[in-house]
Amino acid sequence: MLDSNPSYSIVRLANVIKLTGLSRSTIYDKQNPKSPRYDHTFPKKVSLGPRAVGWYFGEIESWLKSVRTQK
Repeated sequence: MLDSNPSYSIVRLANVIKLTGLSRSTIYDKQNPKSPRYDHTFPKKVSLGPRAVGWYFGEIESWLKSVRTQK
């Protein structure tokens, strides 16, 4: 059964890169508290399996909107 609410859809890294315009390393740096690029507002990844992660589309979308309003 497909989820009809896109906010709960999970997007994989390649789509997060396209949506945000950020590189793979920057995305992971934004999640790493030890990184100078750490951003506590960046959406947390969701584990999909032992070697797979994703992000909720709605959280990425909300983060993008918040970044736009800060500028």
